Order: sequence, then C-alpha cells, then structure tokens
Amino acid sequence: MSDSNAEKNKVIVLKAFDTLFNRRDYTEAERFWSPNYIQHSAHIEPGRDGLFNLVKAAPPSLKYEHGVILAEGDYAIVHGRFSNIGLPVNWIAVDIVRLKDGILVEHWDVIQDEATEQQSKSGNPMFGDSFPKYTRAERHQLPLLSVHAEPK
Repeated sequence: MSDSNAEKNKVIVLKAFDTLFNRRDYTEAERFWSPNYIQHSAHIEPGRDGLFNLVKAAPPSLKYEHGVILAEGDYAIVHGRFSNIGLPVNWIAVDIVRLKDGILVEHWDVIQDEATEQQSKSGNPMFGDSFPKYTRAERHQLPLLSVHAEPK
C-alpha cells in the first residue's frame, strides 16, 4: 500500500471518530464502520451495533480528541482522549483499527485513566500539554492509581 493510502486511512479514521463520538451522527457513521465490524475491546459488545450502542448510552457531553495518528498498510493507530464519559476521570486511549477499502473493519484498544498532575510520577501529562482539570467533587471521586511495589 502506498503512503498516499496510509494518509487517506488517517483522514478516514479521524473523520469516522469525529462523526461518531463528537457529532453522534449514527447514519453518517454507518458509512465508516463495516456491518461486520470485529470488536476486540473487552468493554464493548460485539460488532458495529455494540460500538454505536455504547456511544448512545454515553452522556451527551462525551468528547473525543485525537493526538498522534500513525498509519501503515491497512492499519491506523490513534492516541486520543475521551472526556465527559460518565466516569470521574477521562480515558486516554490508543485505538488500533484495520481498514479495508476505506471502511473500519476491526478494532483493538488500550485504555488508561488519565492521571492528574498530583498522580503523575513523570510530571508530564498523558495527553496534550496540560493535565486535566477536575472540579472539587470530581477530585473526591478520583481513583488512586495502583502502584506496584518493586520486588526486594
């Protein structure tokens, strides 16, 4: 596959994510996701309907922002942030999608709760160039990040 196809796949994936997660235009989103979509994510029901139903059940304030996107061949990998997802913290995700003829046909992801500045041992934000800002009430609901003890 040429570099131009990889570039086209990046554009398709970003447009698909914006259409579904931000605009919530399910009719338009059907053009991007295969009816036989294969879902590998453990928290999403199978298929395109499983993904769409997850988004439909999310708060109207759900927002997706993309960061780095890479593509090679039929695959694209996107680093992004899902905020206002109905949980006390945002999710930072790496989504891996396989495309066929410009359609998203398969998906894997790795998801992590977004750390606050106080939780970050590196001192660097997980996404973008700033840490999330939570209200006082939200801060009281934040999970503690698990820290694994070094073996002695």
